[in-house]
Amino acid sequence: MSMTNPLVSINIAVLNGEKYIHHCLDSVLIQTYPSDLIEINILDNGSIDDTIKIITDYGLRIKEKGFSKFNFIKSKLNFGMWGGQEELLNQSDGKYIIVLSVDVIMEKDFVLNAIHVLENDSKLGAIQGKIYQYNIRDLEIENWKLKIGGTIDSCGFKIFRSRRAINIGHGEPDKGQLDKPSAIFGVEGAVPVMRAEALRDIRVLGEIADHDLFWYAEDLDIAWRLQMAGWKQYYEPSVIAWHDRQTTKRSRHGFLDFIAIRRAIPLRKRRLEWRNIRCTIIKNDYIINILKDLPYILFREIAMFGYLLIFETAVLAELPTLIKFAPRMLRKRTEIMKRAKVSPAQIHSYFS
Repeated sequence: MSMTNPLVSINIAVLNGEKYIHHCLDSVLIQTYPSDLIEINILDNGSIDDTIKIITDYGLRIKEKGFSKFNFIKSKLNFGMWGGQEELLNQSDGKYIIVLSVDVIMEKDFVLNAIHVLENDSKLGAIQGKIYQYNIRDLEIENWKLKIGGTIDSCGFKIFRSRRAINIGHGEPDKGQLDKPSAIFGVEGAVPVMRAEALRDIRVLGEIADHDLFWYAEDLDIAWRLQMAGWKQYYEPSVIAWHDRQTTKRSRHGFLDFIAIRRAIPLRKRRLEWRNIRCTIIKNDYIINILKDLPYILFREIAMFGYLLIFETAVLAELPTLIKFAPRMLRKRTEIMKRAKVSPAQIHSYFS
């Protein structure tokens, strides 16, 4: 590649990731993008397993491969996923940031293909790859290898008029139905490739990641703010990775399936996700779009609230915190709306 290719930062925020981290880092080491144009920044959020030792041992291999920089921060404080990524952004010199989750394995041309797309459009804020599912247990089987194809994990966020957000293609077998590049509402958080300028541009009251959200659904908030700030987000199927999602690996079919899938998700995640999605809507949604879609929104909210009252009362323990956060969300909303560069109609065009 030519020397005009940009520097790329691969940033990993990890907590107790010993069973994943070596697979994740192995996929970094085999990237076909020039090593001297990749820097690796890792923040450990206070792991108590062997994560720190494994990463430290990889340091020598990374240096031998000629990577631009290897920066390993050992934190006593747990910043969370996106809070950790914000800390790493402060340490990053790359034009583009690969927000790499520890349970993701990148295909060898992942970086090369993503940067090629981003370099062709200066208003493209983020790229979403075609992310397949895998199971860490399979990697323990002798001679088992990851293959392109199989079951899709995510091709980005799709959002409905009810404000329900889903992962495009999640749980579907890949039959070529998602082989065309397309504009999407938002990139999902497992391994988005972000323009550093775009991330810094969506800072609100000093924060890129919303520190009130801490964990779960922060990626939807960041994607929504990128849209509001006029940064495009694109799905590119040649950018390939695999993700061992820790919650659900299949799509739902009917109410009983919905209950079964919900019960498989840890209670803490269900609580935070319920709260944080509503915080995201309070902050980012245009009033005119809410009014336009009010029947859809009310129907879903009433149905979901009734379901939680009957089946998952513990999730509603987040209601007092949601009420407590509301004034802060409204202050952040004021700042977001003041700087918005796209019209309500442009945002609403993504709601199906």
